[in-house]
Amino acid sequence: MSHTTVEPQPTNVKVVYYGKLLAQKVADHIGDHFKNLDFIVDFDNYIQAQTFLSLPDMIMIEVDGNDKCFEQVSLIRNHPVLKRLIIVLIGTVESSIYRRKSLMLKVNDYYIFPFPKQDFIYRIDFLLKFKSIKPNIMELGAVMEDKYQMPLSKRIFDIVVSGTALFFLAPFFLLIAIIVKLESKGPVVYKSKRVGAGYRIFDFYKFRSMRSDADKMIDQLSGLNQYANEGGKNGKSAFVKFSNDPRITRVGKFLRKTSVDELPQLINVLLGDMSLVGNRPLPLYEAEQLTTNKWSTRFNGPAGLTGLWQISRRGKKDMSESERKELDNYYANNYSILLDFKIILKTLPALIQKEDV
Repeated sequence: MSHTTVEPQPTNVKVVYYGKLLAQKVADHIGDHFKNLDFIVDFDNYIQAQTFLSLPDMIMIEVDGNDKCFEQVSLIRNHPVLKRLIIVLIGTVESSIYRRKSLMLKVNDYYIFPFPKQDFIYRIDFLLKFKSIKPNIMELGAVMEDKYQMPLSKRIFDIVVSGTALFFLAPFFLLIAIIVKLESKGPVVYKSKRVGAGYRIFDFYKFRSMRSDADKMIDQLSGLNQYANEGGKNGKSAFVKFSNDPRITRVGKFLRKTSVDELPQLINVLLGDMSLVGNRPLPLYEAEQLTTNKWSTRFNGPAGLTGLWQISRRGKKDMSESERKELDNYYANNYSILLDFKIILKTLPALIQKEDV
């Protein structure tokens, strides 16, 4: 019995390709929607001219003989319009150094030519399909923001309590600001983008308890992440927490141990970004790992200063990532005024944390 081999058809993908050596060979695999840029000036001009309406599906860049390769990748990753595009590097010689650089710059794939046409086409199609099923946080926010409405009674309670607390705590805030400023360089208040109810993104406030370059150190300390072994198939955990975090300053340790660093979030509560009780608002890099149907439920509830995770007896070092997610989902599905009061009462004795986490 004879077997018929079906020749794979060129993929129907809009690709912009930079390079000369392999351009024609790759073009044969891609099909009609292939734009080749031979010169660095053409590539740079193309990048700067892009809008959301003109974006390609993918950018491919030749590595061989291209000294600017990783500068080009970095330019794309830092471009406000292009930064989420699929990037594929293509070369003819395997290089562990280039592989490592590619991972650091979040290149989606790296191919060594020659490669089977069928494998190439299947892989390109997979990258596009994966991108389409992994929602962007900004897109989710636009879709879901109007779906969550905080109960009026909860909002009134938040305004009264946060407004009163801010008034009486103003002198204390000034004292903490002076101490933080004297202990280390940097701003008194740490501000970062967080994701709250309905995937809404807002500016989140805390007294700074870490070094000013703390965010840049996350990748360096990834091996110390308490949740590092719970990342699932992709090996990447949705949550980040370090035991005895080396980024924390001496004053910061006191602020965290007493939870004083959290007090500026009363401003977030007054503004309506958060509630006194809810799920913790997550940094964007954590929230992007929780876009599946199972775990996105937590965003149907408000972000809060305190919540079930904070007061749980296992809410410190020995709580698993899965347990933390389950608690978030439980609160979103079972909110009540009575539950909020119970959480607030249990939060008070939990303010003095016994572990440096």
